[in-house]
Amino acid sequence: MNKLFKKEVSRGILLLGIILVFAMAPICAHAQNSGSLTVWSFTNEIKDMINNHYKPAHSKVKITFSMTELDKDYRKKLDTLLASGKKAPDVFALEAAFVRKYVESGQLLDLTDVYMANRQKLMQYPVDVGTYNGRVYALSWQATPGAMFYRRSLAKKYLGTDDPKTVQTYFANINKFLDTAKLLKTKSNGACIVVPQYSELINPYLSGRSSPWIVNGKLVIDPMVERFMDMAKTVHDSNYHILEAYAWSDQWYAGMRDELKDGSGKAVEVFAYFLPTWGLSYVLKANAPATSGDWAMIQGPIPYSQGGTWLAAWKNTPNPAAAKELIRYLTAADDFMEMHARVTGDLVSNQTVVDRVKGSYSEPFLGGQNHYAEFAEMAKNVNGKLLQGTDYDIMVFFSEAVNDFVFGGKTMKDALAGFTTKVENYLKR
Repeated sequence: MNKLFKKEVSRGILLLGIILVFAMAPICAHAQNSGSLTVWSFTNEIKDMINNHYKPAHSKVKITFSMTELDKDYRKKLDTLLASGKKAPDVFALEAAFVRKYVESGQLLDLTDVYMANRQKLMQYPVDVGTYNGRVYALSWQATPGAMFYRRSLAKKYLGTDDPKTVQTYFANINKFLDTAKLLKTKSNGACIVVPQYSELINPYLSGRSSPWIVNGKLVIDPMVERFMDMAKTVHDSNYHILEAYAWSDQWYAGMRDELKDGSGKAVEVFAYFLPTWGLSYVLKANAPATSGDWAMIQGPIPYSQGGTWLAAWKNTPNPAAAKELIRYLTAADDFMEMHARVTGDLVSNQTVVDRVKGSYSEPFLGGQNHYAEFAEMAKNVNGKLLQGTDYDIMVFFSEAVNDFVFGGKTMKDALAGFTTKVENYLKR
């Protein structure tokens, strides 16, 4: 009788569990597909994704969208509300430059369950960026690996070929990059520079580190840091660049259009630019349309990434289920991500979708090269574990150290000593 009783009780508990699962399913679905969410971003891209795709599939969710540009206090406004613990946005966008500050802050909703349900198809490096102490707090719909975009006509002129596979051999590592910079200068009698300015390579070099800036509370000077400083001084001292052609300057853009001149008024040819995925459409195409067809892309000396946007949620959001569903949909849903990839050309973070669409691209601006497939391969080699919340401030100090070494007459040892002191004082705050 005792065994029979236990058997019946177990059966009853099992049946009750099954009943509760089915009974709760409509409730869970309702929680994910109803209610209201406030969404903040610094671009309208997310607004378009929500209006054009998410809302038709989630008609019972009311979305209030707010956009504040980065240079108009987006972070300050977000920080103020998060610190107050009241009326913070439910879901908000975080840019690569500051995403880790929030991921490490303890103010975000844990999204590990969203990741775990989709982990088999998500690219690793964007997930790593949003992961802290083994938990996931931010996810991205995109991957933004970087490439070296070069002029085909200049490659033919000075290297004898514009074939990407062959051109890559000239830039396969740092030493070959510098050798080719010298070759371009020599063959062109000084007219052709390899990049507009040495700072073009800061993202590749720092992406090549084996260690982040801070380990166990201490600053780490990775060998790649010193190698970048050496390269910067070599490029500057050898006139392999134009100092005034720093990123986003008028001279920088002029180089894309064959309009760059040196201090004496002599025309300067720029062989290549280091840009991420979005650089193709928003930088090269937008600013040098007349050069269409005269570009190609290669990995260059070091795999790297630049930029990107992540989505996170406030840990005290009154509607966590809906917040998670919005983030899941925009960063993992196959149908949405395929549509987004095909319409925008964005390299999405869903590897299943990437594998499905990558063979269908041929970019006229790049002479017919399949940029999507190239970027998909480059993304596999990006290390997303190097980003930290302190990076933004530390990079200010590092830039000062580079300037001290390249222009200020300091030795590398002295420049790095000053850098170390500044970082140590910063960490004590």
